[in-house]
Amino acid sequence: MTSTDGVPLREVVAALERLYPPDTAQSWDRVGLVTGEGAQPVRRALLAVDPTLAVIAEAQRLGVDLIITHHPLLLKGVHAVTPDTAKGAALTSLIRSGTALYCAHTNADVAEPGVGQALAAACGLAQTRPLQVSEGVELGRVGDLGEPVSLADFAARLAAELPPTAAGVRVSGPPDGRVRRVAVLGGAGDSAFEAVRRSGADVYVTADLRHHPALEAREEARASAGTAYGTPFLIDAGHFASEWLWLPSLAQRLRQELGSPGDRLDLPISSVRTDPWDFVVGASRTP
Repeated sequence: MTSTDGVPLREVVAALERLYPPDTAQSWDRVGLVTGEGAQPVRRALLAVDPTLAVIAEAQRLGVDLIITHHPLLLKGVHAVTPDTAKGAALTSLIRSGTALYCAHTNADVAEPGVGQALAAACGLAQTRPLQVSEGVELGRVGDLGEPVSLADFAARLAAELPPTAAGVRVSGPPDGRVRRVAVLGGAGDSAFEAVRRSGADVYVTADLRHHPALEAREEARASAGTAYGTPFLIDAGHFASEWLWLPSLAQRLRQELGSPGDRLDLPISSVRTDPWDFVVGASRTP
């Protein structure tokens, strides 16, 4: 294999599966290689959160051989892949252009380091422990800041680490609330409130917080403390933003795992913001 041949796709997949073993994914998940042949050379791989049509088009403009995404393309069953549907158009474009697609989802969430550690680092946590165990694997992280900060300051520091989105960072709690212990779970996290309460976290950083679970969590916190300063406070960092943080680590770890062949692999991060929201109207002013 010459330096112009790239790295065989099967070797890239093997490296990814050593870093993020497929058998650590949740039982409902769908991870792994979606399109591509093991022998095809990979010279450039685009890293992204979602395999959207815009990301696939970007990959083709860049002459990419492989797209590595966090979210699966085919998480739920489809019954047709005609190009007049989004999934069909994506698969048609990938196959016609010879672009491989690989997805590492909950197996990347639970990896160490993985999505959880990347979000924890953005929160300023140096040492963490698991938030909970799900299907035998650790999910989410909990740790303590070096010194307490206000909730407003903590949220501002986190926002500065995240890629910008239309919705930004949503916060529930008093701006001057005290934050020392932080629980994090990248992506949708309103199913983990019991684990967060057990952890004693002052604030829970996650995404996709729905109205009723979030409201009830804050009501319970206020009731148990008898004050608005009851914890945990909540921060919705956005699904895309909270998981985008993993992509730079993915690039670094994949190159290291491949060894010397990894030096020939270009690993750009997608410039496409796959957060679905474009603008906000009528939001209240920040306190």
